[in-house]
Amino acid sequence: MSQSPNRQNTMRALVCLEPGQLSVEERPTPPRGESEVLVAVRRVGICGTDYHIFEGTHPFLQYPRVMGHELAVEVIEAHSASGLRPGTICVVNPYLACGECVACRHGKPNCCVRIQVLGVHRDGGMTHFLSLPSGNLLPADDLSVDQSAAVEFMAIGAHAVRRGTVGKGERVLVVGAGPIGLGVMIFARIAGAEVAMLELDAGRAEAARALTGADILGPTDAAAAERHTNGDYFDIVFDATGDRRAMEKGFDLVAHGGRYVLVSVVRDPITFGDPDFHRKEMTLLASRNALSGDFQQVMSAMRRGDIDVSRIVTHRTSLADAATAIPMWAHAKSGLIKAVIEVA
Repeated sequence: MSQSPNRQNTMRALVCLEPGQLSVEERPTPPRGESEVLVAVRRVGICGTDYHIFEGTHPFLQYPRVMGHELAVEVIEAHSASGLRPGTICVVNPYLACGECVACRHGKPNCCVRIQVLGVHRDGGMTHFLSLPSGNLLPADDLSVDQSAAVEFMAIGAHAVRRGTVGKGERVLVVGAGPIGLGVMIFARIAGAEVAMLELDAGRAEAARALTGADILGPTDAAAAERHTNGDYFDIVFDATGDRRAMEKGFDLVAHGGRYVLVSVVRDPITFGDPDFHRKEMTLLASRNALSGDFQQVMSAMRRGDIDVSRIVTHRTSLADAATAIPMWAHAKSGLIKAVIEVA
């Protein structure tokens, strides 16, 4: 295939050289692999993972790294078998799985033994161009570019709700009202659950309530959960804080016979009391990444109008200015729900 007029020989990339240090570098545009599609990045959502990488607290990372896995892209060059045409806007599934390991053989590529997550295990989307497997691109049809960039983090919430087998009328508590917590709340409500949240930041809690209709609990202790549920506690608790102490306290909020889903990941070990865990016959679940069905579920929900992305994206920056904006937003999150990088 001849070179597309939209392709450039070089591109800029925002690189996290080490914790706390970002730099915009000039790099060669990646060649398109035989079974891959060359895409131009149009929008990058900035995730808690990206802040953790910048701060040096992510457990699965080697530096330097180009961050960014919440992506909306435009097809530039594609092989004929992909069915993708130049100019098509796509959602990116950033979880590149081997297709052969025990997890992949059991239909769980989200936890592939040799998984390569864009922006974590390999360089991601805070750049101009990427070459990606065609199977990791989902045509966005009638979704906007902002909506397309929001699909991945919402899919993590949808996957967590599916992992927790949330049912109609169940009492759900989401601890942490950041973007991932929002996704959990939205899809728990879609599943018919009664949803409440615990969030220390009053402004963020109120914004989440307005977006999801979830109830706001009082102080972050077991007494508030007990009062809210008339002493029963919650059928399902989701932790979306990324905080070890909050994750450990969450065990106290689960009802007898209930489930506890850890959506967050932290570097440190977490501990819990075995007698209480057994007394409740609690089920403890990890929820990692998302599956293609979760992406499709989110895209369908967006088309139905169940997710208002215009109220979730609160901050914007350019690729050049992101080196200044990311350190600022990592420490000053007042009024911040979701920030995006607009790539020209």
